[in-house]
Amino acid sequence: MGSCSKVLSQYNQYLSSSQFKEVIMTKKLSPTLTLLALAVSAFAIGSTEFISVGLIPLLIQSFHVSLAQAGLTVSVYALGIMVGAPVMTLLTGQINRHTLMTIIMLLFITGNLVAAFAPTFTVLLAGRVVAALAHGIFMTVASVIAADVVAPSKRASAIAVMFTGLTVATVTGVPLGTMIGQLGGWRWSFIFISLIGLIGLVADYLLVPRNLPLPSKATARGILRVLGNPQLLIALLVTALGYGGTFVAYTYLSPLLEQQMGWSSSAVVIILVIYGLMVAIGNTLGGRWANAKPLAALLKMFMGLFVTLLVLTVTANSQWLGLFTVLAMGFFAFMNVPGLQLYIVQLAEKYTPADITMASALNISAFNVGIALGSGIGGQVTSHFGLGWTPLFGAGMVAISIVLTLGLIRLARPSKVLINKFNHN
Repeated sequence: MGSCSKVLSQYNQYLSSSQFKEVIMTKKLSPTLTLLALAVSAFAIGSTEFISVGLIPLLIQSFHVSLAQAGLTVSVYALGIMVGAPVMTLLTGQINRHTLMTIIMLLFITGNLVAAFAPTFTVLLAGRVVAALAHGIFMTVASVIAADVVAPSKRASAIAVMFTGLTVATVTGVPLGTMIGQLGGWRWSFIFISLIGLIGLVADYLLVPRNLPLPSKATARGILRVLGNPQLLIALLVTALGYGGTFVAYTYLSPLLEQQMGWSSSAVVIILVIYGLMVAIGNTLGGRWANAKPLAALLKMFMGLFVTLLVLTVTANSQWLGLFTVLAMGFFAFMNVPGLQLYIVQLAEKYTPADITMASALNISAFNVGIALGSGIGGQVTSHFGLGWTPLFGAGMVAISIVLTLGLIRLARPSKVLINKFNHN
């Protein structure tokens, strides 16, 4: 009996010891659960990016601003991501990844609550900027975490799972948030997103590992090192042009379906949901195909997107052929995202190993540069040529990305030749 009491005493001491706490803190979490937590947070963040598009009429009525001023809620957010991703990476590079994810989600929730209770339009824009800062650093860090928690052969698939949250947000989060705003007022839309962010916060706190390795310290010189490397610079241009090319047509997809193809507004809602499902399928398959050889896979994806956009230029005036082409565009539209993000990380690991996180951050900025560039070109095309020409100009952007991708493949070949000669000798 005495020996039993002694064992229990020693066991209780162990439970309260730092050794036991270390075992709990470093307990290996399931990569699937970690990726699920990141996807939930990505869903919240993806929902808030374009939520104000559906709320613009309500914002105009509430704050008595012009249409152009209300549009700032979108452009200011994109600007916040472009600038915020690298800047926030500089400021947070040495913070524990688990702690940083908690801070990011708290920042995101705060930004949306500021927007929800904004007394003036200026305060609303300030809330959007705060949320955008969280968005940029989240995509940077979450991509690296997703790649770190799985085997090297599954990194692109892991990134694709994380980005699925953004895809689902496009299909359901944005329409649902817009509907809530129309029914209960635009403030409830931002409250709704804040609640989703809270769920993401709890999921990240519980399911993101606490012992992930810290990247090398990010510095301003790291930006110059990344941009000064020819292959990394070209890869960033590929991201902006290859991803952004879709947005020349996608930004004006609703009027394209209604005015050019003759679909009713109620049918367009259903078509957009199906389009989102095609995006989700393409994103998942793109992640799998890019696992082994991302650059070769990206070349095929861009060629598929290029051909689809060219075909859409011809079928834009046909109801059913146009519809099938639009759905094909959805399949290829975001298929390249996991591969683009993985390839940047791989290049940084090889050429600027001290700047992996910064390279990832700059690639997130490049995605948003592509969105701004594509939608801007689309606006000019609709004004001067008409809606039906937007796919052609989008194909032009993708064509440049194909040429640049071929250049990256050629740049990669000499090193392989040297390695083969070295191994042969």
